[in-house]
Amino acid sequence: MFKINQLVFVFLLCVSLNAQTLRKYSNEFMNIGVDAAALGMANAMTASTNDVNSGYWNPAGLVHLEDHQLSLMHANYFANIAQYDYIAYAKPIDDESAWGISLIRFGVDDILNTTELIDSQGNIDYNRISLFSTADYGFTFSYARKLPVAGFQYGVNAKVIRRIIGKFASSWGFGFDAGIQFEKNDWQYGLMIRDITTTYNVWNINEKEYQKIADAIPGQNKELPESTEITAPKVQLGLSKKFIIRYDYSLLAAANINMLFTKTNDLISTRFASIDPALGLEFGYTDLVFLRAGVGNFQNIQQIDNTNKVGFQPNVGLGFKYKGIQVDYALTNLGNQSASLYSNIFSVKIDLGLFRN
Repeated sequence: MFKINQLVFVFLLCVSLNAQTLRKYSNEFMNIGVDAAALGMANAMTASTNDVNSGYWNPAGLVHLEDHQLSLMHANYFANIAQYDYIAYAKPIDDESAWGISLIRFGVDDILNTTELIDSQGNIDYNRISLFSTADYGFTFSYARKLPVAGFQYGVNAKVIRRIIGKFASSWGFGFDAGIQFEKNDWQYGLMIRDITTTYNVWNINEKEYQKIADAIPGQNKELPESTEITAPKVQLGLSKKFIIRYDYSLLAAANINMLFTKTNDLISTRFASIDPALGLEFGYTDLVFLRAGVGNFQNIQQIDNTNKVGFQPNVGLGFKYKGIQVDYALTNLGNQSASLYSNIFSVKIDLGLFRN
């Protein structure tokens, strides 16, 4: 008999894990990162971000915008099974403030639905197979403003989360982020708190459709998953400095400390918090060509013999900028040192002021 294990796996992965209301990993698609330039530097952007993508990395950085900008990104994950897309727009309001909006989609499309493969007479009919998609959407509105204290700026995000698993289940979620940046003596400091009030998701499960896949494993999954899910806050601390070398050359050095208030496999992990450091470098020539490298995602990975190995994710990147149009590329997980799969990522950033008459 043809089994529907693929469908069971997808559904249980996306929904049944909600059995714990407060989870270590929730809405993780919002933590992948955006912009190939940032990903090439291992996401160490909390302190140095200063463009349209600041709405994601630290909304306080939006105050550095001189004109309105547009950013686009596409990436494939898990051997092209999943598609990750991002678009953002931001502009200054005045000399003291700015705003932006962004949309993230992480989805797996054309999944085989085999729940009706066998008809009422017990016959296998491949014409009864249909396709469905599972997709996560994150819409963010950002606002930033300079503080009366010189060198300080703050920013806030309001987020709406929409998650859809075919016609089996869907959810709405709402949450907030807050960030601050400080500049002194050419050093930049940043603090970003994601899901500062926790992000609350409410699931609506189609019981009829759920029962079709629950019955695929006799005696299991008889109870519906819980309908609520809470994303716990995460804290990111950043430090960066840009060095100018002989006028034409520059070197941006950045570091992040990412904290999650639960015990995980991060490099430093306690019952109170887990800490994952990240380091990034960007070498630039006349603000035209950029070479980037970074390392992060340090994880304690258990081996087959039950010993632990420290895995990490190296990244490299390349960028070109000409007349306000910047094209960036990043290769993440170079050398397969991390447990995650590598990905090729492309992004484009455009200063829309170029198109004014």
